[in-house]
Amino acid sequence: MKLETTKYEKLFATPVLRFHVPDYQDLNVALLQEGEIMRAESKGVSKSNRGGWHSAGNLFKRKAPCVQTLKELATECIATATCKIGAKVDFDALSLKLSGWMNMNPSGGYNAPHTHPGAQWSGVYYVSQPAVETGHSGMIEFLDPRSDLPNWRILDAPAFRLKKKIRPKPGDMILFPSYLVHWVYPNDSDQERVSIAFNATLKVRR
Repeated sequence: MKLETTKYEKLFATPVLRFHVPDYQDLNVALLQEGEIMRAESKGVSKSNRGGWHSAGNLFKRKAPCVQTLKELATECIATATCKIGAKVDFDALSLKLSGWMNMNPSGGYNAPHTHPGAQWSGVYYVSQPAVETGHSGMIEFLDPRSDLPNWRILDAPAFRLKKKIRPKPGDMILFPSYLVHWVYPNDSDQERVSIAFNATLKVRR
């Protein structure tokens, strides 16, 4: 007698999507210039950043063309992701509130583990990511939100791994659910690491 597999499902999966902006170079140069203007205007705020600068307010309210271009790309990214997860709601029937901020991490700067409560999607766009040959410098790491899994670790199965590290490149955009704990390894290079993070809150239009 042979056992027949009738169905295989992945329950309670956490989607993480990666995108890349082609010909990102001019956009990133303009974003870096805008970042220097913002840093001259404000000392920034203290959030998850450790040793780095975090811009104040909502970046996407700035009128600079590069910021508005990034806002359009982030919106496209969120629409694509919402469709890919099989959402039953038409994305065009939703209102989108998008807020963003810039992180500038000098040598030694990093972001401590945190989540982004109050939103559905969170994302990061990479403006300047110093190249390194070894180590974890500048990598973003996501932590498994399920806590009751120690007995599964011995299997070393991808579905039950405790952590997932990603080394992004300039022009990359990563999108993930806002509840997912994540942090960024210290910048071990002499160059500044610059990224733009954002939150997306979706509501049904009335």
